[in-house]
Amino acid sequence: MSELITAELVDLDLSATTKDAAARSLAERMVAAHRVTDLDGFLADVAAREAQMPTGLDGGIGIPHCRSEHVNAPTLAFGRSAAGIDFGAADGPADLIFLIAAPAGADDDHLTILSGLARRLMDPEFTAALRAGTDPAAVAALIRGEEPAEEHAPEEERAEDTESETAEAAGSAPFRIVAVTSCPTGIAHTYMAAESLAAAGRAEGVEVTVETQGSAGFKKLDAGVIAAADAVIWAHDVEVREKARFRGKPVVDVGVKAGINRPAELIAEARRKAERGEVAAVSEADDDRGSGDGDGSGADHAHFGVRLRTYLMSGVSYMVPFVAAGGLLIALSFAIGGYEIASAKSVADHFVWGEADSWAALLNQIGSAAFAFLVPVLAGYIAYGMADRPALVPGFVGGSIALTVNAGFLGGLVAGLLAGAVVMAIQRVPVHATLRGIMPVLVIPLIASAVVGFLMFIVVGKPIASLQNALTDWLNGLSGSNAVILGVVLGLMMCFDMGGPLNKVAYAFAVGGLADPTDGSLKVMAAVMAAGMVPPLAMALATTVRKKLFTKTERENGRAAWVLGASFITEGAIPFAAADPLRVIPSVMAGGAVTGALSMAFGATLRAPHGGVFVVPLIGEPFLYLLAIAAGTLVATALVVLLKGARRAAPDAAGEAGATGSDDSRVTVAA
Repeated sequence: MSELITAELVDLDLSATTKDAAARSLAERMVAAHRVTDLDGFLADVAAREAQMPTGLDGGIGIPHCRSEHVNAPTLAFGRSAAGIDFGAADGPADLIFLIAAPAGADDDHLTILSGLARRLMDPEFTAALRAGTDPAAVAALIRGEEPAEEHAPEEERAEDTESETAEAAGSAPFRIVAVTSCPTGIAHTYMAAESLAAAGRAEGVEVTVETQGSAGFKKLDAGVIAAADAVIWAHDVEVREKARFRGKPVVDVGVKAGINRPAELIAEARRKAERGEVAAVSEADDDRGSGDGDGSGADHAHFGVRLRTYLMSGVSYMVPFVAAGGLLIALSFAIGGYEIASAKSVADHFVWGEADSWAALLNQIGSAAFAFLVPVLAGYIAYGMADRPALVPGFVGGSIALTVNAGFLGGLVAGLLAGAVVMAIQRVPVHATLRGIMPVLVIPLIASAVVGFLMFIVVGKPIASLQNALTDWLNGLSGSNAVILGVVLGLMMCFDMGGPLNKVAYAFAVGGLADPTDGSLKVMAAVMAAGMVPPLAMALATTVRKKLFTKTERENGRAAWVLGASFITEGAIPFAAADPLRVIPSVMAGGAVTGALSMAFGATLRAPHGGVFVVPLIGEPFLYLLAIAAGTLVATALVVLLKGARRAAPDAAGEAGATGSDDSRVTVAA
């Protein structure tokens, strides 16, 4: 670890009070040490990683980290805070903060080095020494592992030998667990969960062997070790790779932070499952799964409705970039050449360099080419979410047929679900070992494509096309009160759970309409994005106009919420809703409903599925659109201020507000 940290990267008196300020302070040291080339760019990458999942750990530790193209060498910076900084850990603020900077192309050797730090953070003696250190150079040496730690290893080995001898003397082998840990970046949580489980196993007299599945790859557990295991623990935030290796074993399936924070509970649960003979539902089909973009939430075992939403959102998430690129290109072409440019001759046959119309036609035809992929991509990746790579071909084929029979977006949804279901059914058919190698690349795509093609052409294609046409006619016919009511419903859905299931359903409905854009579907997309911008903008405005109603942390979040709201990132309001749901959620729902209704009433249209205010020049009726957003934001702000003010007034009137405390403390007590 000699290259990772030096004395100049250690701050034993970190004065920052927020995680953003702490990251900036430590990052500035990295810039001064010529380890980071662009301070703001690097901090943006740190913030993006922090938005995925809080990096606070129990025990007073914060580990903000990321891979970034602005890092030129693997680097650690360490800060020690006397007051503590909130990094989202369940047990409170962190006083030991490690900022981990990884180059964008960090390799396995780098991950191995970082795993050493992650493991040592599980050692109470190590963290105690960090808290007691007074010399930056000595602390840097401690973190590098230069202190004489050899004497600890023999004690641990003797303890393990003693446990083994005790088990042998008792005539029984120790309980054996194999575990898999993984996090989105594969830098810190992966290894900390691994060490936490291993340490808990040693304390419980359980033999725990861990496979860390970092984003740069993984080294498989030996098949003999898995075979000898009594139970399995998956502590993961990305999909476990090659699940079928663990077939026939009891499995505890949790997120990676559970592996860090409560390993003893997981080991106890694994014991109980083994005693009851519970076996995980892992099939041979899972040999080809686990390399995709799973969410690590145990969706395979979830309720059918949850799994269905996961499958659909998988398809929508892959479709969105095509919608964004194609929609923006088409919108730009209209801005340059007018709506009649859609009927221009092919630029392959007619293109004049100096003519604006030729460039507009070029943009329009490139965008139209991108749009042609929407339904096949939607269907292909719905199928992929259900049955992984073998389902891609039948999914794409089914989506293409949906376009051929004019079944549109709904046809793509059905084709994807059919393809995934057919592949899953084929994967459950037992086959001889000699055929397994060609099943995913030849047999399954061949049979599934034929079945899905037959169903889409002959059985379900035309009925779905009729339904799609009816939906299109309904959207195009919306006017007056009907359009306003739809806007209200969409606004409520977007703001109720701010990124949750209802929000995603409304968003998927809007994006799906862009696959076959009409005036009605473009209005729906505009209403959905406008309403989704309201919650963070309202909370940002509320924390600005009535600061005393919010804690210091909430005011810090409020500053970030301006940018998040303007960028159509509804999740920017989640910290406020989590802290005070009864006042925040109804307020932003009311604001979202107002915005959705006004957007529909104004006839605003939008071809891009994302972008917030940055795509306003490409919006139909842009000034009225911004007015709708402003009106909803003001309504939500007024309501949340009113409700929070009423809450605060009650304890003040009763003398319970704490006369000697600050405004922040009174709000906290009242909450």
